[in-house]
Amino acid sequence: MSQFRLCQLTCAMALALPTLALLSGPALAADVAAVTLAPITVTGTPSNISQPLGATAVDPASLAPKLSATSDTASLLQDVPGLSLYGAGGVSSLPAIHGLADDRLRIKVDGMDLIASCPNHMNPALSYIDPTQVGLLKVYAGITPVSAGGDSIGGTIVAQTRAPEFAAPGQAAITKGEVGTFYRSNNKARGANVSATYATEQFNISYSGATSQADNYTAGGDFKNYDFTGRVGHTLGRDEVGSTAYETRNHSVGLAFKNDNHLLEAKLGYQDMPFQLYPNQRMDMLGNTQNSVNLRYAGQFDWGALEARAYRENVDHVMDFGADKRYWYGTASGGGAALDGTPCSPISATCAAGMPMLTEGKTTGVSVKADVALTPQDVLRVGAEAQQYRLKDWWPPSGGGMFPGTFWNIQDGQRDRTAVFGEWEARKNTQWMTLLGARVEQVKMNAGNVVGYNPAGGGFQGRDASAFNAQDRSKTDNNLDLTALARYSANTNYDIEFGFARKVRSPNVYERYTWSTWQMAALMNNFVGDGNGYLGDVNLKPEKANTISATFDWHAADSRWGFKATPYYTQVSDYIDAVQWNATTNLAATTLAANKFSVLKYANQSARLYGIDLSGRMPLARSAWGDLGLKGLLNYTRGTNQDTGDGLYNVMPLNAKLALTQKLKAWDNSFELLMVQAKDSVSGMRNEIRTPGYSLVNLRGSYSWKQVRVDFGVENLFDKFYYLPTGGAYTGQGTTMTNPALPNYPQWGGAVPGIGRSIYVGVNVKF
Repeated sequence: MSQFRLCQLTCAMALALPTLALLSGPALAADVAAVTLAPITVTGTPSNISQPLGATAVDPASLAPKLSATSDTASLLQDVPGLSLYGAGGVSSLPAIHGLADDRLRIKVDGMDLIASCPNHMNPALSYIDPTQVGLLKVYAGITPVSAGGDSIGGTIVAQTRAPEFAAPGQAAITKGEVGTFYRSNNKARGANVSATYATEQFNISYSGATSQADNYTAGGDFKNYDFTGRVGHTLGRDEVGSTAYETRNHSVGLAFKNDNHLLEAKLGYQDMPFQLYPNQRMDMLGNTQNSVNLRYAGQFDWGALEARAYRENVDHVMDFGADKRYWYGTASGGGAALDGTPCSPISATCAAGMPMLTEGKTTGVSVKADVALTPQDVLRVGAEAQQYRLKDWWPPSGGGMFPGTFWNIQDGQRDRTAVFGEWEARKNTQWMTLLGARVEQVKMNAGNVVGYNPAGGGFQGRDASAFNAQDRSKTDNNLDLTALARYSANTNYDIEFGFARKVRSPNVYERYTWSTWQMAALMNNFVGDGNGYLGDVNLKPEKANTISATFDWHAADSRWGFKATPYYTQVSDYIDAVQWNATTNLAATTLAANKFSVLKYANQSARLYGIDLSGRMPLARSAWGDLGLKGLLNYTRGTNQDTGDGLYNVMPLNAKLALTQKLKAWDNSFELLMVQAKDSVSGMRNEIRTPGYSLVNLRGSYSWKQVRVDFGVENLFDKFYYLPTGGAYTGQGTTMTNPALPNYPQWGGAVPGIGRSIYVGVNVKF
């Protein structure tokens, strides 16, 4: 707990006060109109037809200060209680809610359930929306209503682009736009965004586009004793975190038609990501193209509201070794013991040119939902959903062991979901509100026959493919979700929301259908970034989670101050964890003693997670220097595998954030202190790396005119060196295909360091 010593907070705030004074003295802002930004709020239920209980909505205005500091949409959620991030690529971190991440969450982008079509999950749903395109973010981090859940056990994240707007009756057409740009010093990150809208009373057409790119970032100090990358003549500094560069472009076009209380909307999305490198994966994304069509109808009727949606997404995904990882393999390139691979030709059994991995994903979905006002106090919410997912994952021959045929990792993968749900929301009086819901869901999965590069080659490719092909791979899961939730408002200063939920998630395609025990192939199937290889299990059962949670909310009647506490407890049966794939030859004890990467197999076990989220805000003073306030956040989660007593993988340790805020007319500044305890509860089966505790200081400021906004700041002010507790194992440079990977730091990898000091600035202009 040394990271939470009182002297750290006292000294940090003493430093912040003169810094903020320099940023925003009264003389600098005397002639500028005051600007007030909205804080994070909890959604309520102001009318009969409203969002269900259980959601924390992030107001778009509160996102503005963060847009210049990040290109990763998931990072916009870091101030939501109970939420943390798995480290991944620069724009593709994976959000976790109370220790449950990735496919254990339902993530909806403009109402679409998007799926990561990649054996390393390099293209998660939130990577398809740039931070500057976000209009709404909502998180169900406690008890998720069945209308917002499904096929998930950890919670739901809803991200939406800006809703269409229309000219007021009798008014002129709306014509407006927005342009912005940013720069961040540490990794030379730069980018730009533009949006434009034309709207009449009944018609809206809009466009938004954003691009960003960055070089590798540097840590706050050296963390390696080597420079080579596996490529002749290419070296990295010892403080440079390899494979953290990226470039991405996102475009969206929207059309909307309104007639009285009816809205018809169409959105076209397109992403072109030339590359996104990964410091905790053995491969890199060297191309990702996504296009989507999203149709929506929304109508208001005397009896309530109706919404229907249909969407289609196509993804073409390419992986190979990026600029910081060895590309040439085989004896003709110098062999496995060489630090660098020398170019060779032609590709053959002795010469390998990289290892291309290609993935094609197609997702089609439809949904319909109705909110029926039974009485002025009761709403019945019913709906149905269907989704069809198709996946092909193949690795063309490139030479060496990847020769002479194509390796089919997933052939004709199928995952189809159908669901119906109903929930009853009731207001007995001004104090009580209740929600009861049930959801029935069917998940049908299958996959075709597979084959290795060479059935007669190494790694038992022929044996494993034959065993997989002989299995019955057609699986059907019938899942039931239940939710009971209530809110009691004792008075204008105190609310309590509490409930119980049963949630079920079926395995994803990679958990069920990856088939090769060959070390090299298994290492390429990993979406948790721990450096190990993974083998699927066709017979995995769905995960079933039972959660109880409560939120105690004390606040001022005018919301000037507030404090929330959310304790929770989750018991998961058939939790999908990992075991050694062959217990007779690769015992867990042997792996732990050897401290090296391993090949693991997905298996159903039992898990328990519990913890508490604390958050609060309060005004401190009002003076000539402006309004001073304090915001705080503390999260604690503990996860345990009850079959083994092991810790669950990648659970964020105890962490807290304190922010001293200052608002003076057009100035809006903050001083942040982030504190993270050492991570000692780890997954021994995965050889998860322990990380020490740390504290970071960030300074943020903004100045707003009527149509222009400037944001600036310094992250990691003191250039502190630290490791990311949920950043995985560092495999960002060198010979990453083999196990153990060269160089020897150590054989089973070190943790990925966090970014060092970075100064950022951004400008946004509306017209």
